[in-house]
Amino acid sequence: MSESDLAISIALGIGLAAAAGFRVFLPLLVMSAAATTGNLPLSEGFAWLATPTALAMLSIAAALEVLAYYIPGVDNLLDALAAPAAVVAGVIASAAVMTDLPPIIKWTTAVIAGGGAAGLIHGTSAALRATSTAATGGLGNFLVASTELAGALLVSLLALVAPLAAVALIAVIAVLALRFLGRLLRRAQAPRNSPAGVLDR
Repeated sequence: MSESDLAISIALGIGLAAAAGFRVFLPLLVMSAAATTGNLPLSEGFAWLATPTALAMLSIAAALEVLAYYIPGVDNLLDALAAPAAVVAGVIASAAVMTDLPPIIKWTTAVIAGGGAAGLIHGTSAALRATSTAATGGLGNFLVASTELAGALLVSLLALVAPLAAVALIAVIAVLALRFLGRLLRRAQAPRNSPAGVLDR
């Protein structure tokens, strides 16, 4: 494998993994559909993704997940439950498409880059939904869920057709996500550092 092919393979994996941070099953469904039609080569051990059974099960799981995030209360519960699932899905998604790589390199990259990207995206989405719930009583969560759905589809499809562009988009999202999380952290610490907070202690 040439260096350019290697870079594209890794970029494809990271792109699909990041999409799993928005929705756990949707990127895997996109992968399954692409693999079933012969448009996505899979690493050894992941041939099951290209089976009709996997396609059907992932279709059901993705549909249920998408609908569940539009139910008030359930969406916040799912954020907590889906956190480890998103990381696992990110690792699987990235490892499945990093073909012709030595196992140690493939799995190390999948866990660190793939799982890390999925975890960061999911964590930011969960924080954004929690902020929306507190500010709007959950009325604004519909917009958050729709944005996440669009992000999962956009990043998944972009990763398949232009992996490097997908990684560039993910980098921008990651920077914005870190700034958003930093802002939330500063707001949470502000009352503790205020004169009133000092007197309370």
